[in-house]
Formats: sequence, C-alpha cells, structure tokens
Amino acid sequence: MHNRPEARTAATLIAVLVFAAVLNSAAQDTTFNTLAKGAMSNIEEPRQVVVRTAAEWQALWKQHDGNSGAPAVDFTQSVVAAVFLGSRPTTGYAADITGVRTESGRTIVEYLERQPPRDAFVAQVLTSPFHIVRIARTEGPVEFRRLNK
Repeated sequence: MHNRPEARTAATLIAVLVFAAVLNSAAQDTTFNTLAKGAMSNIEEPRQVVVRTAAEWQALWKQHDGNSGAPAVDFTQSVVAAVFLGSRPTTGYAADITGVRTESGRTIVEYLERQPPRDAFVAQVLTSPFHIVRIARTEGPVEFRRLNK
C-alpha cells in the first residue's frame, strides 16, 4: 500500500501539515495597532505596562498625557501594551514595539530601544520616549522582550 504513489503523496502531505501546525503553535505573529508613539511622555521612569480595563487605561493615559483624552479601546476585544523608556538626556531616543507574538500560551511583545548615533547632532532636551499599542485580548500572561539591534 505504501508503494503506491497516491499513498506516498498523502503521507508526505500529512507530514507537511503536521510540521506546519507544530511551527504555527510554537510562535504565531499577532497584529498590533499603534495608539500613540513619541518622545514626550509624562512617565519618566522606565516601564512596560499591560492594560486590561477601561479604568486602568484612563489612569495610565492621565499619567502619560494629562492634557488630552485617551484613544478609544474596546477592552472586550483588546488590551493595551506600552513601553516607556523613561527620561533620556537628549533627543534621538525612541521606543519601537516591533512585533507581538503568541508563544506557548504567552503573548510576547518585542521592542527596540533606539539611541542616537554617537556623532549625531541632538538637542540637549530631556525626553521620555514611549510606544503604546492595542493587541488582541488575551487572558494569559504578557511578557516584554527587549531586542538587540
């Protein structure tokens, strides 16, 4: 039976599908939408935050930017993930959330901390870079992973 071409083709197809399913369950990319990003947050200490309720969102936004209303988020469908780099001595720093993935039941938020090149001309102004995103709702743990450039 396994010598017939149809049986070999079916077995190969099954093996490929199983392999693809294993890869997919190991790490699955998730989409994210930027809610706010910039160099000037009122949050001056480095931190990574996950927000799961409207009340938490309003409190975080008030700390971050007390002068404007928070972007709308449907917390029945989404959660908010945010990276705040804290106070930096010059311009040229940036927080960049580069990817969100599901891995072994956990949501991993990957981010970069960008710095100005050594020879860059930068303004001597205190900045507090941040990146705030909306991701699909998850009840599981959310981890932040800083990537090296």
